[in-house]
This record gives sequence, C-alpha cells and structure tokens, in this order.
Amino acid sequence: MALSRTFRVTLVHVPLLITVACVSQTNAPATATDSPQPRTATYTCADGTRITIENLGTSVRVLGPDGASEDLPASPANQSSRFGAAHDAIVIDGRDALVMKGGKTPLTCTR
Repeated sequence: MALSRTFRVTLVHVPLLITVACVSQTNAPATATDSPQPRTATYTCADGTRITIENLGTSVRVLGPDGASEDLPASPANQSSRFGAAHDAIVIDGRDALVMKGGKTPLTCTR
C-alpha cells in the first residue's frame, strides 16, 4: 500500500517539477542580456574621467583621459574579459569595467 501511494505521489509531482523547470527566470542578472564587448568603447568612470578601451581580441588597448595608452594582454591567455600586466588590470563585465592601477583605488567605469 505504501509503495502504491509513493508511486501516485511521484506521478503527481513529476509534471509539476517539469513545469517549474521550464518557467523563464525574470530575475536574471542584467549583465546576462548585455552585448559582448565592442571593438572600441568609451567608458565614464566613477571619478568623472573617461577612458576608451579598444578590444584587440587577445589584449586591450586602454586610452586614458590624458591621451596615454597602455596595452594589457588577456590574463590568463584564454580570457576575453580579464586583462592585465604588472600592477594594472581591467575586468570587463557587460557594460561595466573595473579598472585597477597599481597603488590606486580600483575604479568602476560604465559604457
């Protein structure tokens, strides 16, 4: 009798679980729908400065507000969102970029 009841309860719950698994997520993070990093993008940073990041595939070229440029390779080499060399690094996540310069506070920038 107990086995028969377990079987009936399972038959009721399986379609329910399948339906729940098929329901779309409405609270997915915003970055999931963002487009990939464009070839060239200008970012406005939290301190009011603007930088331009040129995506070269296996590296990025960062143009600072003073016109100076710096090339940062992918780190590790198979990455398409993390770039860095020595004490400088950039992490690109959707429309945001976290810019880290040696000896300075990390800076969030948005395109």
